Amino acid sequence: MSTPFEGDGDDPGDLTTIHVDQFFPHPPAKVWRALTDPALLARWQMPGAEGFRLEVGHEYRMTSVPRPNSRFSGVVRVRVLAYDTERMLSLRWTDADPANPADWTITWTLEQEGRGTRLFLVHEGFDPDDPAQTMARKIMDGGWRGHVMPALGQVLGRLG
Repeated sequence: MSTPFEGDGDDPGDLTTIHVDQFFPHPPAKVWRALTDPALLARWQMPGAEGFRLEVGHEYRMTSVPRPNSRFSGVVRVRVLAYDTERMLSLRWTDADPANPADWTITWTLEQEGRGTRLFLVHEGFDPDDPAQTMARKIMDGGWRGHVMPALGQVLGRLG
C-alpha cells in the first residue's frame, strides 16, 4: 500500500514540515466524521472549531493558549483549501496576529487499512531560519503526537 510519505517518521533534515502517521481501528467514514463535524472537531482539536464548515474557501477561527516563545497569539485563522470526501482535507492556518508570519498548510489524508483507517497528517510551511517558527514546529510536533491524535482517538472511541 502506498502512503503519502515513506519512512519511519519525519526527515530530520526537513525542518519545514511535520509528518504524523496514525492508525485508528475505525472505518474511514467515522474518522472523516470526526475531522469534519464541527461539534466533534471542537472536542479533540481546539475550541472555535464549531465554526468549521466543509466548504472550500470557508473561514473560521480556533483558540488555544498563547505561546509567546513561538509568537503564537492563541488565535488561529483557518480556511478550507480543498477536500475529497473520506480521503483528504486541506486547511490553511495563519495566526490572527499579523505580527506572526505563521502561514501553514495542514493536510489530512485517510487510507483504509483492513477494517480501520491510516490517518496521515502533513503540517507544512515552517520557516527553519526563524527561531520562533522552529520553536512552533517543535511544540506542534509534540502536540500533534502527544495530545491531538490521542484526543481524536478518544472521540472516535465514543462515537456510535
